[in-house]
Parts: sequence; structure tokens; C-alpha cells
Amino acid sequence: MLEVQHLIIALAEPSHVQAQIISRALGEMGITRVETHADGESLLSHARQSRPDLVISAYYLPDMTGQQLLQQMRESTDLSGMPFILVSSETNPERLEPIRQAGSLGILPKPFTSAQLDEALANALDFINTESLAMEVDTDLANVSILIVDDSLTSRRHVRAVLERLGFEHFTEASSGAEALPMLANDSFQLIIIDYHMPGMDGCELARHIRQDGAQGRTPILMITSETDRDRLAEVEAAGVSACCDKPFSTNKLRDTIRELLQEY
Repeated sequence: MLEVQHLIIALAEPSHVQAQIISRALGEMGITRVETHADGESLLSHARQSRPDLVISAYYLPDMTGQQLLQQMRESTDLSGMPFILVSSETNPERLEPIRQAGSLGILPKPFTSAQLDEALANALDFINTESLAMEVDTDLANVSILIVDDSLTSRRHVRAVLERLGFEHFTEASSGAEALPMLANDSFQLIIIDYHMPGMDGCELARHIRQDGAQGRTPILMITSETDRDRLAEVEAAGVSACCDKPFSTNKLRDTIRELLQEY
């Protein structure tokens, strides 16, 4: 099991002063192997060759944004599952939401506290050290068919990467509720994972449809969402969603939630 002091980190930070601040904070936690890069392309090239355990990036880089860097990682066959943390003074929700959707394990402000950094690193280690659920459930995970419905391709890829670490092998993906409907009609799933905010039919409407359909009516539905409005979340529960996880989610929270769902249904 990898421990925090053994993490190898690739850092994308164009400001020499900010890079020193972040490296010093990591050093105070025992992390000494930090490779700093002034732009995104340099980090990507290094990551493909050296395979760091974790990427930390600023939002604004000379050649791309942190969002574009993470998107390139998620779309790459060799970097798609690499953990990512953003450190930025950016607060615009429209700019940060795609980073949450893509599975960033932490979004830290500038300046950040040691507690905030510790929580983000703990999330990264949870992801890196995730073990299969095979010994904890009575279900043969290799035979569990999972439907993932999310309009964000990068989000689907991150969720799938975590599920593969948990031992699952069979996935079907849909980019909208409407696209998922014929899949639900023609195939049988043991777990359905959906997003809330999707164009057309949102996750709440999709969950309501699944519960009203006899074929999949008892299949566990897990919603992974950045939604925080209590009234909307109450509507989600009323629609028949079995459990919810936040975006970005804790790998351990997702693992525990899926284990409980498989044991209950």
C-alpha cells in the first residue's frame, strides 16, 4: 500500500514562487519527489515517460488551462486513470465544474491550508490504493453488468476507471437519458450509475422511468452528482435513486456505497 511520503508527483505551475510554496507544503508532509513543469505539454510528456503517482496543476498554464490538461489526460489511453488535483485561485463555477466532472480528486484554493492539502492527498491515496470488492460481496463481480449514464465523456471514463479498480469488467455507457432507454429495454443490468444534470431527460426523470419499468424496477441506482440543492436531492430520493455520491467523490465513499448496494439488492 502506497503511503503519502512515497508519492511521486508531477506539478504544473508556471509561477516559480507558487511552485516553491506548493513543493514546500508537500515537503512538510514528507513528500520529496516533486517534478515541476512550467506548462501543460511538458508535464504530459513527462507523465507518459515517468508515470508519476499524482498530477497537481494550476488552472492557468501558458499553453492550456488545467481543465484542458485534465481532459487530455482523461482522453489518453496511458494517462486516463492518473489521479489529478487542481490548485487555483479560480472560483468561477462554470470553469471549475468540468474539472469536477472529469474526476479531480481535489480542488484547492490559493492559498490553501494544510488541512485542505491533506484531505486532497488522502483522496488521491484512496484512489491509488483501492482494492477489489471481490472478497467483500457474494456477487461475482466479473458477471456484474453496469450501465453508466453521463453526458460528460471524461466523467464516464473516471467513474469507469474506479470501477475497474474495484474489480468490475462489464460496462455499457450512454451520454444521455434518451440514449439509455433502449439499452434499459434490451439489456439487464445489476447496477445503474447516473448523473443528475443531463440535456433532455435528466437523472431524476431517468430514475423515475427505471422505477416504473418492471424489467429494471429493482436494480440499484447510484447517482453521482455535484448537485447540492436540498429540494432537488429530495426529488431524486423520491424518484427512486438508491444512493448518491458527490462530484468529485471520495473513492472510499463510492466503494462503500457500491458494496452496500450489491449486498442489499
